[in-house]
Amino acid sequence: MDILPVLKSLRHNKVGALLIVLQIAITLAVMSNCLFIIQDNLAHMRRPTGVDEANIFIIGNQWVGKAADLGPRIQADLAAIRSVPGIVEAQGTNSYPLHGGGLSAGLFLKADQKVATAPTAIYLVDEHGLATYGLRLTAGRWCTASEIRELRRYDNESPASLIVTAALARKLYPSGNALGQLVYLNPAAASRIVGIVERTQAPWAAWTEARAEYSAFLPYHYINNPMTYVVRARPGQLGGTMSAVEERLFKLSRQRVVVSGTFAQARDLAYFEPRSTGVLLAVLCAVLMAVTIFGIVGLTLHWVGQRRRYIGMRRALGARRIDILRYFHTENLLIAGSGGLLGVLLGLSADLWLSSHLQMGRMSVPYICLGAVIVIAISQASVFVPAMRAASISPTDAIRAL
Repeated sequence: MDILPVLKSLRHNKVGALLIVLQIAITLAVMSNCLFIIQDNLAHMRRPTGVDEANIFIIGNQWVGKAADLGPRIQADLAAIRSVPGIVEAQGTNSYPLHGGGLSAGLFLKADQKVATAPTAIYLVDEHGLATYGLRLTAGRWCTASEIRELRRYDNESPASLIVTAALARKLYPSGNALGQLVYLNPAAASRIVGIVERTQAPWAAWTEARAEYSAFLPYHYINNPMTYVVRARPGQLGGTMSAVEERLFKLSRQRVVVSGTFAQARDLAYFEPRSTGVLLAVLCAVLMAVTIFGIVGLTLHWVGQRRRYIGMRRALGARRIDILRYFHTENLLIAGSGGLLGVLLGLSADLWLSSHLQMGRMSVPYICLGAVIVIAISQASVFVPAMRAASISPTDAIRAL
Protein backbone atom coordinates (compact mmCIF):
# COMPACT_ATOMS: atom_id res chain seq x y z
CA MET A 1 0.00 0.00 0.00
CA ASP A 2 1.16 3.52 -0.84
CA ILE A 3 1.99 5.25 2.44
CA LEU A 4 1.77 8.79 1.03
CA PRO A 5 -2.05 9.05 1.29
CA VAL A 6 -1.79 7.97 4.93
CA LEU A 7 0.81 10.63 5.70
CA LYS A 8 -1.25 13.25 3.87
CA SER A 9 -4.30 12.30 5.92
CA LEU A 10 -2.33 12.54 9.16
CA ARG A 11 -1.08 15.98 8.15
CA HIS A 12 -4.67 17.16 8.12
CA ASN A 13 -5.35 15.57 11.53
CA LYS A 14 -2.19 16.60 13.38
CA VAL A 15 -3.75 17.40 16.76
CA GLY A 16 -5.54 14.08 17.21
CA ALA A 17 -2.55 12.08 16.00
CA LEU A 18 -0.18 14.01 18.27
CA LEU A 19 -2.40 13.40 21.30
CA ILE A 20 -2.42 9.66 20.67
CA VAL A 21 1.36 9.67 20.18
CA LEU A 22 1.84 11.40 23.53
CA GLN A 23 -0.70 9.13 25.20
CA ILE A 24 1.04 5.99 23.97
CA ALA A 25 4.46 7.39 24.91
CA ILE A 26 3.41 8.26 28.47
CA THR A 27 1.59 4.94 28.88
CA LEU A 28 4.64 2.99 27.75
CA ALA A 29 7.05 4.98 29.93
CA VAL A 30 4.90 4.62 33.04
CA MET A 31 3.90 0.99 32.42
CA SER A 32 7.41 -0.22 31.72
CA ASN A 33 8.77 1.30 34.92
CA CYS A 34 5.78 0.17 36.99
CA LEU A 35 6.00 -3.39 35.72
CA PHE A 36 9.74 -3.40 36.31
CA ILE A 37 9.17 -2.28 39.91
CA ILE A 38 6.50 -4.97 40.35
CA GLN A 39 8.82 -7.63 38.94
CA ASP A 40 11.65 -6.43 41.17
CA ASN A 41 9.36 -6.50 44.23
CA LEU A 42 8.17 -10.03 43.43
CA ALA A 43 11.75 -11.27 43.12
CA HIS A 44 12.56 -9.49 46.39
CA MET A 45 9.60 -11.08 48.18
CA ARG A 46 10.37 -14.59 46.92
CA ARG A 47 13.90 -14.73 48.35
CA PRO A 48 14.28 -17.68 50.72
CA THR A 49 14.95 -16.88 54.37
CA GLY A 50 16.99 -20.04 54.97
CA VAL A 51 14.65 -21.37 57.68
CA ASP A 52 11.93 -24.03 57.57
CA GLU A 53 9.18 -21.48 56.94
CA ALA A 54 6.36 -23.97 56.37
CA ASN A 55 6.70 -25.54 59.83
CA ILE A 56 7.79 -22.68 62.09
CA PHE A 57 5.56 -20.56 64.29
CA ILE A 58 6.39 -17.72 66.63
CA ILE A 59 5.19 -17.18 70.20
CA GLY A 60 5.50 -13.80 71.84
CA ASN A 61 5.39 -14.18 75.61
CA GLN A 62 5.27 -11.49 78.29
CA TRP A 63 4.85 -12.14 81.99
CA VAL A 64 2.53 -9.77 83.84
CA GLY A 65 4.20 -7.56 86.41
CA LYS A 66 7.81 -7.79 87.48
CA ALA A 67 8.73 -11.42 86.90
CA ALA A 68 11.54 -12.82 89.07
CA ASP A 69 13.86 -15.64 88.06
CA LEU A 70 13.48 -15.04 84.34
CA GLY A 71 16.18 -17.54 83.44
CA PRO A 72 14.46 -20.55 85.09
CA ARG A 73 11.07 -19.40 83.79
CA ILE A 74 12.31 -19.28 80.20
CA GLN A 75 13.98 -22.69 80.44
CA ALA A 76 10.80 -24.15 81.98
CA ASP A 77 8.76 -22.70 79.11
CA LEU A 78 11.11 -24.17 76.51
CA ALA A 79 11.07 -27.58 78.19
CA ALA A 80 7.26 -27.49 78.22
CA ILE A 81 7.11 -26.49 74.55
CA ARG A 82 9.49 -29.28 73.52
CA SER A 83 7.38 -31.82 75.40
CA VAL A 84 4.30 -31.13 73.26
CA PRO A 85 3.71 -33.96 70.74
CA GLY A 86 4.50 -32.85 67.20
CA ILE A 87 7.16 -30.32 68.20
CA VAL A 88 10.62 -30.79 66.68
CA GLU A 89 12.49 -28.06 68.60
CA ALA A 90 12.08 -24.68 70.27
CA GLN A 91 14.37 -21.74 70.83
CA GLY A 92 14.20 -18.64 73.00
CA THR A 93 15.70 -15.71 71.13
CA ASN A 94 15.78 -11.98 70.64
CA SER A 95 14.46 -11.96 67.07
CA TYR A 96 13.96 -14.02 63.91
CA PRO A 97 14.18 -13.48 60.11
CA LEU A 98 11.74 -10.86 58.73
CA HIS A 99 10.71 -9.84 62.25
CA GLY A 100 11.52 -6.22 61.50
CA GLY A 101 13.52 -5.46 64.64
CA GLY A 102 16.39 -6.93 66.59
CA LEU A 103 20.03 -6.54 67.51
CA SER A 104 22.73 -5.47 65.07
CA ALA A 105 26.46 -4.96 65.34
CA GLY A 106 29.55 -4.29 63.29
CA LEU A 107 32.14 -7.01 62.78
CA PHE A 108 35.81 -6.01 62.74
CA LEU A 109 38.77 -8.03 61.54
CA LYS A 110 41.21 -6.20 63.84
CA ALA A 111 40.86 -4.90 67.38
CA ASP A 112 42.07 -1.40 66.44
CA GLN A 113 39.99 -1.14 63.28
CA LYS A 114 37.99 2.09 63.07
CA VAL A 115 35.30 1.14 60.54
CA ALA A 116 33.45 -2.18 60.66
CA THR A 117 34.15 -4.61 57.83
CA ALA A 118 30.52 -5.71 57.76
CA PRO A 119 27.33 -4.92 59.66
CA THR A 120 25.38 -7.95 60.82
CA ALA A 121 22.13 -8.96 62.46
CA ILE A 122 22.61 -10.72 65.80
CA TYR A 123 20.61 -13.80 66.77
CA LEU A 124 21.05 -15.17 70.29
CA VAL A 125 20.77 -18.97 70.22
CA ASP A 126 21.65 -22.08 72.18
CA GLU A 127 22.43 -25.65 71.12
CA HIS A 128 18.83 -26.11 69.92
CA GLY A 129 18.97 -23.27 67.39
CA LEU A 130 20.14 -25.24 64.36
CA ALA A 131 17.27 -27.74 64.56
CA THR A 132 14.74 -25.08 65.51
CA TYR A 133 15.32 -22.95 62.45
CA GLY A 134 16.04 -25.88 60.15
CA LEU A 135 19.27 -24.28 58.96
CA ARG A 136 21.80 -25.97 56.70
CA LEU A 137 25.30 -26.00 58.15
CA THR A 138 27.81 -25.86 55.27
CA ALA A 139 31.05 -25.73 57.26
CA GLY A 140 32.23 -26.18 60.82
CA ARG A 141 29.81 -26.84 63.66
CA TRP A 142 26.99 -25.37 65.71
CA CYS A 143 27.47 -24.10 69.23
CA THR A 144 27.53 -26.66 72.07
CA ALA A 145 25.79 -26.57 75.46
CA SER A 146 29.08 -25.87 77.23
CA GLU A 147 29.52 -22.61 75.27
CA ILE A 148 26.12 -21.14 76.18
CA ARG A 149 26.01 -18.29 78.69
CA GLU A 150 23.22 -15.99 79.81
CA LEU A 151 22.81 -12.57 78.25
CA ARG A 152 20.36 -9.89 79.30
CA ARG A 153 19.09 -7.08 77.15
CA TYR A 154 21.59 -4.40 78.09
CA ASP A 155 24.64 -6.63 78.61
CA ASN A 156 27.61 -5.85 76.42
CA GLU A 157 29.99 -8.74 75.96
CA SER A 158 31.44 -10.85 73.17
CA PRO A 159 31.28 -14.65 72.98
CA ALA A 160 34.32 -16.82 72.42
CA SER A 161 32.73 -18.31 69.30
CA LEU A 162 30.00 -17.52 66.81
CA ILE A 163 28.37 -18.83 63.63
CA VAL A 164 27.90 -16.71 60.51
CA THR A 165 26.03 -17.00 57.24
CA ALA A 166 27.83 -17.78 53.99
CA ALA A 167 27.09 -14.26 52.67
CA LEU A 168 28.63 -12.67 55.75
CA ALA A 169 31.63 -15.00 55.56
CA ARG A 170 32.27 -13.92 51.95
CA LYS A 171 32.01 -10.28 52.96
CA LEU A 172 34.51 -10.72 55.80
CA TYR A 173 36.95 -12.90 53.84
CA PRO A 174 36.23 -12.58 50.11
CA SER A 175 39.42 -14.38 49.09
CA GLY A 176 39.75 -16.97 51.83
CA ASN A 177 38.03 -19.34 54.21
CA ALA A 178 36.31 -17.58 57.10
CA LEU A 179 36.02 -20.74 59.19
CA GLY A 180 38.32 -20.57 62.21
CA GLN A 181 39.11 -16.89 61.74
CA LEU A 182 38.86 -14.29 64.51
CA VAL A 183 36.49 -11.35 64.36
CA TYR A 184 35.70 -8.60 66.87
CA LEU A 185 32.31 -7.43 68.05
CA ASN A 186 34.17 -5.01 70.30
CA PRO A 187 37.89 -4.32 70.75
CA ALA A 188 38.01 -6.02 74.15
CA ALA A 189 37.64 -9.63 73.02
CA ALA A 190 37.86 -11.68 69.84
CA SER A 191 35.32 -14.27 68.69
CA ARG A 192 36.21 -17.25 66.55
CA ILE A 193 34.00 -18.30 63.64
CA VAL A 194 33.26 -21.97 64.34
CA GLY A 195 30.47 -22.56 61.82
CA ILE A 196 28.95 -21.29 58.59
CA VAL A 197 25.30 -21.74 57.62
CA GLU A 198 24.09 -21.53 54.05
CA ARG A 199 21.55 -18.76 54.48
CA THR A 200 19.64 -16.82 57.14
CA GLN A 201 17.97 -13.53 56.39
CA ALA A 202 18.19 -10.61 58.79
CA PRO A 203 15.09 -9.34 60.63
CA TRP A 204 15.04 -6.30 58.31
CA ALA A 205 15.67 -8.23 55.07
CA ALA A 206 12.34 -7.00 53.67
CA TRP A 207 13.76 -3.45 53.59
CA THR A 208 17.23 -4.07 52.20
CA GLU A 209 18.92 -6.03 49.45
CA ALA A 210 22.64 -5.65 50.03
CA ARG A 211 22.74 -6.85 53.67
CA ALA A 212 19.73 -9.17 53.65
CA GLU A 213 21.76 -12.27 54.58
CA TYR A 214 24.35 -10.73 56.88
CA SER A 215 23.51 -12.65 60.06
CA ALA A 216 25.52 -14.01 62.99
CA PHE A 217 24.50 -16.44 65.74
CA LEU A 218 25.88 -15.89 69.23
CA PRO A 219 25.76 -18.67 71.86
CA TYR A 220 23.63 -17.11 74.59
CA HIS A 221 20.51 -17.86 76.57
CA TYR A 222 18.60 -14.64 76.05
CA ILE A 223 17.01 -13.43 79.30
CA ASN A 224 14.32 -10.83 78.85
CA ASN A 225 10.68 -9.97 79.43
CA PRO A 226 9.02 -9.97 76.89
CA MET A 227 10.44 -13.08 75.28
CA THR A 228 10.21 -14.58 71.80
CA TYR A 229 9.98 -18.33 71.28
CA VAL A 230 10.64 -19.77 67.83
CA VAL A 231 9.02 -23.20 67.55
CA ARG A 232 9.36 -25.77 64.78
CA ALA A 233 6.63 -28.37 64.33
CA ARG A 234 6.62 -31.59 62.37
CA PRO A 235 5.32 -31.28 58.80
CA GLY A 236 1.54 -31.04 58.70
CA GLN A 237 1.14 -30.42 62.44
CA LEU A 238 1.58 -26.66 62.61
CA GLY A 239 -2.03 -25.70 63.40
CA GLY A 240 -2.61 -28.28 66.12
CA THR A 241 0.68 -27.73 67.90
CA MET A 242 0.24 -23.94 68.14
CA SER A 243 -2.87 -24.22 70.32
CA ALA A 244 -1.34 -27.11 72.29
CA VAL A 245 1.77 -25.06 73.07
CA GLU A 246 -0.31 -22.10 74.26
CA GLU A 247 -2.29 -24.38 76.59
CA ARG A 248 0.91 -25.89 77.95
CA LEU A 249 2.37 -22.45 78.67
CA PHE A 250 -0.76 -21.29 80.50
CA LYS A 251 -0.62 -24.43 82.63
CA LEU A 252 2.79 -23.29 83.86
CA SER A 253 1.57 -19.77 84.62
CA ARG A 254 -1.60 -17.79 83.93
CA GLN A 255 0.18 -14.52 84.65
CA ARG A 256 1.30 -13.95 81.09
CA VAL A 257 0.20 -12.62 77.71
CA VAL A 258 0.80 -14.95 74.77
CA VAL A 259 0.51 -14.04 71.09
CA SER A 260 1.29 -16.66 68.45
CA GLY A 261 1.45 -16.68 64.68
CA THR A 262 2.94 -18.67 61.84
CA PHE A 263 6.10 -17.69 60.02
CA ALA A 264 3.99 -17.32 56.87
CA GLN A 265 2.01 -14.60 58.65
CA ALA A 266 5.24 -12.90 59.66
CA ARG A 267 6.38 -12.96 56.02
CA ASP A 268 3.08 -11.47 54.83
CA LEU A 269 3.35 -8.68 57.39
CA ALA A 270 6.98 -7.96 56.50
CA TYR A 271 6.16 -7.60 52.81
CA PHE A 272 2.83 -5.82 53.19
CA GLU A 273 4.17 -2.52 51.84
CA PRO A 274 5.85 -3.82 48.65
CA ARG A 275 2.87 -6.09 47.98
CA SER A 276 0.44 -3.17 48.33
CA THR A 277 2.67 -1.04 46.14
CA GLY A 278 2.65 -3.76 43.48
CA VAL A 279 -1.16 -3.96 43.49
CA LEU A 280 -1.45 -0.17 43.24
CA LEU A 281 1.01 -0.03 40.34
CA ALA A 282 -0.77 -2.88 38.54
CA VAL A 283 -4.10 -1.02 38.82
CA LEU A 284 -2.41 2.14 37.52
CA CYS A 285 -1.03 0.23 34.51
CA ALA A 286 -4.46 -1.25 33.74
CA VAL A 287 -6.12 2.18 33.92
CA LEU A 288 -3.48 3.77 31.68
CA MET A 289 -3.78 0.99 29.10
CA ALA A 290 -7.57 1.21 29.15
CA VAL A 291 -7.49 4.99 28.64
CA THR A 292 -5.06 4.56 25.74
CA ILE A 293 -7.22 1.90 24.09
CA PHE A 294 -10.36 4.00 24.44
CA GLY A 295 -8.49 6.99 23.05
CA ILE A 296 -7.37 5.07 19.96
CA VAL A 297 -10.84 3.60 19.38
CA GLY A 298 -12.55 6.96 19.86
CA LEU A 299 -10.20 8.83 17.56
CA THR A 300 -10.40 6.17 14.85
CA LEU A 301 -14.21 6.15 15.01
CA HIS A 302 -14.13 9.92 14.69
CA TRP A 303 -11.91 9.66 11.64
CA VAL A 304 -14.16 7.01 10.11
CA GLY A 305 -17.12 9.37 10.46
CA GLN A 306 -15.15 12.21 8.87
CA ARG A 307 -13.97 10.05 5.96
CA ARG A 308 -17.19 8.21 5.27
CA ARG A 309 -17.62 9.79 1.81
CA TYR A 310 -13.96 9.18 0.94
CA ILE A 311 -14.15 5.54 2.03
CA GLY A 312 -17.36 5.00 0.09
CA MET A 313 -15.85 6.52 -3.03
CA ARG A 314 -12.82 4.24 -2.74
CA ARG A 315 -15.11 1.26 -2.39
CA ALA A 316 -17.06 2.42 -5.46
CA LEU A 317 -13.81 2.66 -7.40
CA GLY A 318 -12.92 -0.93 -6.59
CA ALA A 319 -11.15 -0.85 -3.21
CA ARG A 320 -11.63 -4.05 -1.25
CA ARG A 321 -12.41 -4.35 2.44
CA ILE A 322 -8.87 -5.53 3.10
CA ASP A 323 -7.58 -2.31 1.51
CA ILE A 324 -9.63 -0.19 3.93
CA LEU A 325 -8.48 -2.31 6.87
CA ARG A 326 -4.86 -2.00 5.75
CA TYR A 327 -5.23 1.77 5.43
CA PHE A 328 -6.39 2.30 9.01
CA HIS A 329 -3.93 -0.20 10.47
CA THR A 330 -1.07 1.45 8.59
CA GLU A 331 -2.16 4.83 9.85
CA ASN A 332 -2.38 3.56 13.43
CA LEU A 333 0.96 1.77 13.13
CA LEU A 334 2.68 5.04 12.22
CA ILE A 335 1.07 6.77 15.21
CA ALA A 336 1.71 3.90 17.65
CA GLY A 337 5.25 3.40 16.37
CA SER A 338 6.06 7.08 16.92
CA GLY A 339 4.53 6.89 20.38
CA GLY A 340 6.45 3.70 21.14
CA LEU A 341 9.77 5.27 20.13
CA LEU A 342 9.11 8.35 22.24
CA GLY A 343 7.92 6.11 25.09
CA VAL A 344 11.17 4.13 25.06
CA LEU A 345 13.16 7.35 25.43
CA LEU A 346 10.89 8.63 28.20
CA GLY A 347 10.89 5.27 29.98
CA LEU A 348 14.68 4.97 29.98
CA SER A 349 14.99 8.55 31.22
CA ALA A 350 12.55 7.84 34.06
CA ASP A 351 14.41 4.64 34.90
CA LEU A 352 17.70 6.53 35.05
CA TRP A 353 16.17 9.04 37.47
CA LEU A 354 14.64 6.31 39.67
CA SER A 355 17.88 4.33 39.84
CA SER A 356 19.94 7.38 40.77
CA HIS A 357 17.53 8.86 43.32
CA LEU A 358 15.76 5.81 44.78
CA GLN A 359 18.60 3.26 44.48
CA MET A 360 16.57 0.94 42.28
CA GLY A 361 17.88 -1.52 39.72
CA ARG A 362 18.34 -0.49 36.09
CA MET A 363 15.81 -1.57 33.51
CA SER A 364 17.34 -3.14 30.42
CA VAL A 365 16.76 -1.73 26.93
CA PRO A 366 15.38 -5.07 25.59
CA TYR A 367 12.86 -5.07 28.45
CA ILE A 368 11.32 -1.70 27.53
CA CYS A 369 11.58 -2.47 23.81
CA LEU A 370 9.53 -5.61 24.41
CA GLY A 371 7.05 -3.42 26.27
CA ALA A 372 6.90 -1.10 23.27
CA VAL A 373 6.14 -4.04 20.97
CA ILE A 374 3.34 -5.18 23.27
CA VAL A 375 1.82 -1.68 23.51
CA ILE A 376 1.97 -1.28 19.72
CA ALA A 377 0.34 -4.69 19.24
CA ILE A 378 -2.46 -3.73 21.65
CA SER A 379 -2.87 -0.45 19.80
CA GLN A 380 -3.18 -2.30 16.49
CA ALA A 381 -5.77 -4.62 18.01
CA SER A 382 -7.71 -1.60 19.35
CA VAL A 383 -8.15 -0.13 15.88
CA PHE A 384 -9.58 -3.36 14.43
CA VAL A 385 -13.25 -2.73 15.29
CA PRO A 386 -13.33 0.87 13.95
CA ALA A 387 -11.46 -0.29 10.84
CA MET A 388 -14.00 -3.08 10.30
CA ARG A 389 -16.78 -0.50 10.54
CA ALA A 390 -15.01 1.59 7.90
CA ALA A 391 -14.51 -1.45 5.67
CA SER A 392 -18.22 -2.28 5.88
CA ILE A 393 -19.24 1.02 4.19
CA SER A 394 -20.79 0.04 0.87
CA PRO A 395 -20.20 1.84 -2.47
CA THR A 396 -23.88 2.93 -2.58
CA ASP A 397 -23.27 5.08 0.50
CA ALA A 398 -20.78 7.11 -1.48
CA ILE A 399 -23.19 7.55 -4.38
CA ARG A 400 -25.98 8.70 -2.06
CA ALA A 401 -23.62 11.18 -0.38
CA LEU A 402 -22.75 12.89 -3.67
